[in-house]
Amino acid sequence: MKAVSRVVAVALLMMMGAPHAQEYFGDARPDAPELAARGPAKVGVRTLAIEHRDQLDVLRVTEQVPNPRTTRKLTLEVWYPAALANGQVEHTVYTDVLGSGPNDPKRPNTPFQFNGRAARDAAPVQGTSYPLVIVSHGYPGSRLQMSYLTENLASKGYVVVAIDHPESTRADKAGFASTLLNRRFDDLFVLDTVAAWAKPGSGNFLAGLVDVDRTALVGYSMGGYGALNTVGAGVSAAAVAFVPGGKLAVNQQGNTQYAQQRDARIKAVVAFAPWGGAHKVWDADGLAGVRTPVLFISGDQDDVAGYQDGVKRLFEGTVNADRYLLTYVGGRHNSAPNPPSPAMWSNPDDFQSYAEPVWDSRRINNINQHFVTAFLGVQLKGQPLQGYLDLPPLTADGTIKPDPGLWQGFPKRAALGLEWRHLPAR
Repeated sequence: MKAVSRVVAVALLMMMGAPHAQEYFGDARPDAPELAARGPAKVGVRTLAIEHRDQLDVLRVTEQVPNPRTTRKLTLEVWYPAALANGQVEHTVYTDVLGSGPNDPKRPNTPFQFNGRAARDAAPVQGTSYPLVIVSHGYPGSRLQMSYLTENLASKGYVVVAIDHPESTRADKAGFASTLLNRRFDDLFVLDTVAAWAKPGSGNFLAGLVDVDRTALVGYSMGGYGALNTVGAGVSAAAVAFVPGGKLAVNQQGNTQYAQQRDARIKAVVAFAPWGGAHKVWDADGLAGVRTPVLFISGDQDDVAGYQDGVKRLFEGTVNADRYLLTYVGGRHNSAPNPPSPAMWSNPDDFQSYAEPVWDSRRINNINQHFVTAFLGVQLKGQPLQGYLDLPPLTADGTIKPDPGLWQGFPKRAALGLEWRHLPAR
């Protein structure tokens, strides 16, 4: 079937009630759980660029040139509690691109825009230091694909830094080996960079604004893989062969240097549909290396990361971590991103890279906001939100009858289709 024109697609989208000019991704539906609501802080946003020099250029490794070097240029989107000037409003327009990478005639890299509820380049709030949340996208993806969550967290008193990982965005997608190798190094470099910016007198607008000793990693798909690898899930010997020249050995379980690079500043991980479990990237010893609390979020029909042999295996295998698993019954891989923008309706592949077949993306977004707020509130701020995580196991209430097991924070009947599991560290 021919793809409908973009004009028709936009018209269809408006008729079906998707976001329009006055609506923003992440706004709460009437049935949203309690903690999905936006926080009290106004939100500012800035775009910054950093350079990680003298890094291995793994895509150019050859027998003749086994150690080529490059500078990795990372674009960051930073959301933070802001002090708005008179007349300044929480509104910006983000620009991202469609496609699955450059030079694909079926899915060309086409720019598109969508609204954000944040004030561009607003002044930060002074006198308070906030926890840091580092956000890592999928392969391919972008720093903007979870703006519903990044803006929401900033409104609740976090500094949120989302990364465009080079060779892994929709605009510059390249060989998979780069993503496998570099996610951990990108995450840690961003953490170190923000730590330098946060020092009083640094001259950066984040000076005095960030407490990097209370840091969380939030990763989607390959971002989830990278987050787990960063906090101690060393890859298996078999996985080392996935990267030319055996270069992935620097992230391997049992590598002394890798073990020494565990960063105590990272106190929590949220892993949306993390890739690797079904592909035997980690063995039991590797998963046992994770000691950081983890919230896993996945669909039980995930056909990219896998569920029974994928995400659920990771949840069960990270035995030394206190961990939770939220499952969208009938959900596939898109448990993390924004809803599809109007521009995506003209190409089924672009649409399916954001949408879910049986779930409303806006409902997923609200549920994610709720649980991530509770989890990070407990882990990074010590807030009294544990009751939102101490839930009856497995299937949620979906009835109209009185039910003592109703999930805290959810309206009656609004938790249908969800499953919840918790396993303590052994």
